[in-house]
This record gives sequence, C-alpha cells and structure tokens, in this order.
Amino acid sequence: MRIGIDLGGTKIEGLVLDKGGVERERLRVPTPAGSYQEDVEAIIDLIAGLERKAGQRCTIGVAHPGAISPASGLVKNANSTRLNGRPLKADLERRLGREVRLANDANCFAVSEASDGAAAGCSIVFGVILGTGVGGGVVIDGRPLAGAQAIAGEWGHNPLPLPGDSERPGPRCYCGRRGCIETWLSGPRLQHQFEERSGRTLRATDIAAAALAGDAEAAQHIELYCDRLARALAGIINILDPHAIVLGGGLSHMSQLYARVPELWKRYVFSEPDHIATRLLPPKHGDSSGVRGAAWLWPE
Repeated sequence: MRIGIDLGGTKIEGLVLDKGGVERERLRVPTPAGSYQEDVEAIIDLIAGLERKAGQRCTIGVAHPGAISPASGLVKNANSTRLNGRPLKADLERRLGREVRLANDANCFAVSEASDGAAAGCSIVFGVILGTGVGGGVVIDGRPLAGAQAIAGEWGHNPLPLPGDSERPGPRCYCGRRGCIETWLSGPRLQHQFEERSGRTLRATDIAAAALAGDAEAAQHIELYCDRLARALAGIINILDPHAIVLGGGLSHMSQLYARVPELWKRYVFSEPDHIATRLLPPKHGDSSGVRGAAWLWPE
C-alpha cells in the first residue's frame, strides 16, 4: 500500500491508497506554527499513525511547496519559507530508514488529476494551484515533468503577461521580484486588491459568491481576475499546448472561472479563437488531489 502526505501551509494531510487506488485511511493535522523541525516531526507522526491503521509498512510519497534542488538536495522556492535551504528528503529518510519520494505539491496535484481525475486520458495536462500561493505542474503521458532545475510548471513566478499601465510594476513578491503572476492571482492578493478598491474585507471565494448574488462591485473585480488568469494561462497554452488545464486550491471553487476564462483567453492564445481545444476543468478529487498524487509517486 502507498502513503501520500501533503505538507500545506495550514494543514498536513495523509492517506493510504491500496493497490487499486482506493483510499483506505486518512488523517489530517494542523501544520505546526513553529519551526521546520516541528514540520518534520509532524510528518513522521502522521506516517506512523497511518501505518498503524493500515497494519503494514507502506511506500511514502510527500507533496511539498517548492522543489528539491538537483544541485544541493535542499528545498528551494517554497512559499513556506522556513522549508527553504532544508534537507527535507534526507531528514525524512534518516528518520524513517527508507526511501521517500518527494515532489512539488502542484506536480502531485497534476499527477492525481491526470491519472484518475478530471483530466484522465489526456496526454498533456497542466495542473494549477490557486490558493495561498500560485503554482503549476506539468504531466506528460502520466508522468510529472521536473526539468533541469526542478522548476517545470512554476508559472506563478513569471510576470503577469500584457500588463496595463495600472499593473506596472506590480506588487512585490516574496521572491524579491515585482509583478509575478502569484502577486495578482493568489487568494490573499485577490482579497487585498478588492479591499483596496472597495474598502470591504471579504475572502476570495466570498467575493465570487457576492458577484453571483448580483453585487456589481464584486462582479467587476472577479471579471478583472478572470482576465488576468486568462492572460496567464494563454501563455501556458502558447508554449505547452496542453489538452487540459485543471484548477486546484481554494480559488478553484469559484465557478465563474470555468465559463469566463476560456472565453477571455481567446484574445491571447496564438490560434484560431473558435478552435481552442484546451479544456479548463475543476478537479475531480478536490483538495485531496495533492495527497493522492503524492501516493502515486510510487506507481505500479
């Protein structure tokens, strides 16, 4: 059996999948608010609890923010910055006494949705995380693409395409640059931008709900968000030309995205507007896709 662990900013989730991919056990704990070492201990404890429930030793896959540097073996590019520069893979393997497979959380999400999720059967899949941060993962013929620097799919730290005058130079990102896609499309930034424009404090998904209920101010802001997302994803389509793009993370629950963004990206994709075959899809496995993808890092 396989254990998948999803190390998130607010929770650490784990599950056990049997040989057929059926979920057998699941546990979830809050992500510690303290140190990196507490993160490691929480993961170890979660694995121990899952193996007790499963009654056997399992393979271990871990989805985490950022990437493992091919040069140093240390975590890099994580928006949970206390992980950066840490030997997460080595620390887990030392404590567990066995191999542990790690992958970027967006890659794990994409693997899950391409394997038996919304994009099952699609040859090229781009998985998007729209949440506290903005990430992406590429799956080709069922396998995640890591790349020479292990940063394949990290579209959140490219500049927002085709910025208007009001979007230059853009907000400052934790990575040190300005105007990254993440600074426009993450949940906290959507909330902050709406508050700046309206003086009202609403969570990102509540802004979308207000727009559906007829709130003109909220609807205008969601339309602007959809246009920015369309510009960002059009760049992915122009380069990767995926058969499907699957949205994950908390903002994937905003239903407007699936109708408006494919309409809006017709302005930006380098193809005939009426013949864009790429589909924009909600996730089949929802918030569980990352943890399921981590388990599937050990294929048959």
